[in-house]
Formats: sequence, structure tokens, C-alpha cells
Amino acid sequence: MGIRTGAQYIEGVKSRQPEVWLGGKRIVDVYNEDVFRQPIHEIARLYDMQHDPKYKELITYICEDTGERTSHAFKVPKTYEDLKARSTLFELWARATFGSMGRTPDFLNVTITAMASNTWFLDQYDTEWSTNMINYYKHIRNNDLFLTHAIINPQNDRSKASHEQSDEFTHLGVVEERPDGFVVRGAKMLATLAPITDEVIIYSFPGFKPGDEKHAIAFALPIDTPGLRIICREPMQDGKRSTFDHPLASRFEEMDALLVFNDVFVPKERIFINQNVEAANLLYPKTGIGQQPAHQSGVRGLIKLQFASEVAARVADSIGVDGYLNVQTQLGELMQAVEAIRALLRVSEYEYETTESGEVRPAATALETIRGMLPKLYPRAIEVIQTIGAGGLLMSPTGADFLNPELRSDTEKYYVGREGITSEDRVQLFKLAWDLSGEAFGQRLLQYERYYSGDPLRRLGRFYSSYKRQNTFPMVDEALRGAKDLEGQLT
Repeated sequence: MGIRTGAQYIEGVKSRQPEVWLGGKRIVDVYNEDVFRQPIHEIARLYDMQHDPKYKELITYICEDTGERTSHAFKVPKTYEDLKARSTLFELWARATFGSMGRTPDFLNVTITAMASNTWFLDQYDTEWSTNMINYYKHIRNNDLFLTHAIINPQNDRSKASHEQSDEFTHLGVVEERPDGFVVRGAKMLATLAPITDEVIIYSFPGFKPGDEKHAIAFALPIDTPGLRIICREPMQDGKRSTFDHPLASRFEEMDALLVFNDVFVPKERIFINQNVEAANLLYPKTGIGQQPAHQSGVRGLIKLQFASEVAARVADSIGVDGYLNVQTQLGELMQAVEAIRALLRVSEYEYETTESGEVRPAATALETIRGMLPKLYPRAIEVIQTIGAGGLLMSPTGADFLNPELRSDTEKYYVGREGITSEDRVQLFKLAWDLSGEAFGQRLLQYERYYSGDPLRRLGRFYSSYKRQNTFPMVDEALRGAKDLEGQLT
């Protein structure tokens, strides 16, 4: 089929009936549920961009295998130009959502592509696993499907391994093996956008211990597979909010969910790892599924940080405070943060790494540096918006107030900004800033940026350990040796 249109994606959503629970209620019609309707249309807009003459050549290519136009997310990069093409796709899609939707289809499409291009790793354990992975990649690519994933165990007793939990199948695991597949029971999270996706892929961060074999699995299923229950978190908005009052939350609510597998059957051809602790722990480092998707999340993070910085600057300008030195220094700090992340992305692409198979990957050190910096830089951008906007962020009227003739003289007089900024313009801008920095929607974006790639403290610790293994810090030896040589000359 090749690239889908937005209408085809929407038809796919309408054709499925996954078991979705929201606010204690079973949702039988996902498309017509208020909370999901606009996010569905925002994803559909991304699919339509693939057909738009303005973007088509930038974000898709003609697949050699199928002869059909395909997203660059599915192309195994072999050159610097391939990486740049991917980067363009990531940026154009991120700009379409202002970086606020972290799990758009390109993220997991890149992940699946990385897995499929490194099946030599799975071959070491079971050639059927690698065959399944390649076939699944082709299925996703050829049908341009939208995936969610769930790779984290529920937050129960984190002092214990999966097999040590009070219930053996609190964490997802194999409860029964069959000749044609296996049956799984338990839960995984955080399945972002799960109710409006086509399929789900399950795998895990490294960290399995001996005894965790039943839980060391990887597989994929349609999102409406019988027995798969989707329990959504509390919505950040009800889907009925005014776009004037909530210009972001009304459009980009990115639902997260707990996936509960109630004895779900997984066909043999959809299994990628079957109860193997070593394989599950090595999946990330051996296939590049931490590295290639980090390119997408880095570009998206850049756009999100840039957007927050632009909002801060426009808020300051609208009330005439960006002439003060303290405000200028805060805004200058944000702009330098944006440029630092942009530079790291360019370095990651320019200093690419090439695997033995010829696959090109963005430089890991630069990408991991971005992952270490964004959890600090984005919250700082939000703090600056809150500081500059101050009490004004709490005092905005509603769009309905502007429509009431009886209030017009007051709204026009008391909400006006600096010269040239009308009251309606200033209020709309402050509404945008509040959506981003104060509303539950914005706080979810903040928490997401802190933890979307795992615990930032652990990542930083692992980064140092890896950096130390790869570097001997030779300048220290040179400095000491030079001092000793000079001392010898003087004596």
C-alpha cells in the first residue's frame, strides 16, 4: 500500500474496537470519544503531509523492495544523507505538533527498522525470531502502520525483580507455551497514544535478572487483540475545551495507558524474544534501538524547547519587559540552550558511526548528551515562562468574555499589552503560555521530558561509566609528564 493518507488512518481507527477504559467507563467508539477525536485528527494530518507536494519529497522515498513511496523512518540509513533525510522528517512532523506529541508514528517506525536491520543479533538465539522481526518490519512498512509500545513494568515493588513480585504475573510474563505461540499475563506501561494506534510492540529496558526468564520477552500484536485491556490515565482535558482558551491542550492531548494482558495469545510468528534473559538485556545495545530513536526524540526535543523559548520571548515582548536586563538574561539563556541542542544534533549526524553491516547511526555520545541536558533545559524554559508571565498567567479571561458586548470595554482596556498589542492578542498569547506552563497538559509535557528515556540520574551515571571506558584522559598524563620533564631540566 505504501504511505497512508489521514483518511485511511482514521478509517483504521474506526474499524477497530480495542478494549479501552477511560474514567471507569468502557469506550466502545474511540473515534467519537471527545478526548481522542482531535488527537486522531492531528495524527491524520501528519499522514496527509506525506502526500502534500510541499513535503512529500522531503519526508518519503521510493522503496526499492516495493516500488512504492515510503516514509524515511523505514529506510535503513547507509549514508550521511540518509541521516539528514530522517532528520528532516523528524523536524517537519515535530513542528506540526510543536514537539508536544512525543510518540508520533516516526518514533517506533525507526525503532522497528533498527531491530530489523540488526537481526544478526537475534540469529544467535533463534533464527525464527529474526525471521519474525524482518517480516514484521515489512508488515509495518508496507501498510504504514502506527505503533505504540510498552517497555516499563508497573511501579510496584521496585526493590524486587520481576519474578520476586508478590504475584508472579504482576509484571508481564509467559503463563503458557503452545506449539503455535505463547500466552501472556500481567501488565506493562506507559503505552502512549495506545487507544488510537494500530498495533503494540512489547520489549523492555535492560535489567532482567536470573529467574526473570518468563518476563524476558518481546512480541507485537494488533491493539484490538482479545484479552488486551487499555486503562487510560486521567485525561489532561475533556476534549470539549475551547481552542481559544486552550490552544494546545484542545489539540495535542497524548493519552498514556497501562496495558493489561489477561491471558493473551501471541502467535509464534509475532514473537521476537522468548524467555531469554541474555537476549532481552542485550536487545538495546546490540540493535541500536536506544540510538536510532534517540535521533527522533532529540529533534523533537529541540523543536519543543525552541517552541517554549519562543513563547517565553513573545510573552516578554507583549508586556514590554524584555528591555530589562534580568529578563534579557533569562531569554538569552533559553536561546543558547536551543542552539546548544541544535549543535549537538548536527554533531551527532556529522560524526555518524557505521556498523559492520553498513548501517549508519548518529553519534551516540552527542545523542546521550542531549538526553542528559533536555530534562534540565526544558523545565528551565517552563520556569522562565512562569517567571516572566507571573500573575498575568493566572488572570486571563475566557474567549466567551471577549464575545460579550457588555464586557468589551473592560476587556479591551484592562487586558491590553504594550503599544501595538491588542487585549485579545495578549490574552491569547498568555493562554498559550499557561497551557504550556501551568495546565495539567503542560505539566504532563514537563514530566514527559524528564523521564521519556528513563531515569535521568541513572542515564547520567551510565554515561560517565561508558565515557570512562572509552577514554583514558591522556591530557592529564601529558600535563604531569611535561611538569616532570621540566623539573628534570631545571635540576
